[in-house]
Amino acid sequence: MAPRGPRWRQAVVLLATLVGVAVTARLGLWQLDRAGQKAALQAALDARAGEPALAPSALAASAEEAVGQHYRRVRLRGEWVPSHTLFLENRQMKGQPGFFVVTPLRLPGDAGAVLVQRGWAPRDIRDRQIVPEVPTPEGPVEVLGQVAPPPGRLYEFDGTAASGPIRQNLDVAQFALETGLALRPLSVVQVEGSPAAAGDGLRRDWPAPAVDIQKHHGYAFQWFALCALMTGLYVWFQLIRPRLPSRAR
Repeated sequence: MAPRGPRWRQAVVLLATLVGVAVTARLGLWQLDRAGQKAALQAALDARAGEPALAPSALAASAEEAVGQHYRRVRLRGEWVPSHTLFLENRQMKGQPGFFVVTPLRLPGDAGAVLVQRGWAPRDIRDRQIVPEVPTPEGPVEVLGQVAPPPGRLYEFDGTAASGPIRQNLDVAQFALETGLALRPLSVVQVEGSPAAAGDGLRRDWPAPAVDIQKHHGYAFQWFALCALMTGLYVWFQLIRPRLPSRAR
């Protein structure tokens, strides 16, 4: 049996291994917890999508109330406000860069207006300032979709206020002040088959909100594998190998 080295070195190796095993095991459990959270979220969203469509009068009037309505089906009737159509840039669909086209829909009476994420359009590769031509009918239209949060925010390199039809991000409250529209604190993602979408040429391959559950399982496997590797290396080099006869090592 060969000498095992100074005790302080053994203690350092043991401590480093324990820390590494604890950290990687904790990270693996955290990834499993994230996967569980997203699975529960997906189940809740599927349940909401199966509920009856919301009536326009039931749409949330506050941001807190809107959270409970996200991903509920909705059927709206109103008129587009094409003068306030926005093109949110740097948005991808199927890996291709382009715009999310967002147009306010004015609801009848005093029900206010709702931002509708109508669909996606590709960017003009020759001139980034050219916006796509999106047919927008006048008069009453019917929109089928799902209640959703406003479009996700992307990082902005400057802090200047957004203006014009092409923008990086959209703040509903600020846009309501800018346009004078009484916007609800939510948006509606228009789906295929919506009567108002006929002939607009936009794509609506909207991603599901919780499609990356398997990614967290994969990360968890990697962390647990690293945890097992460190444990195995310590057991072999610190406990088993030093006790083997010289010719067996």
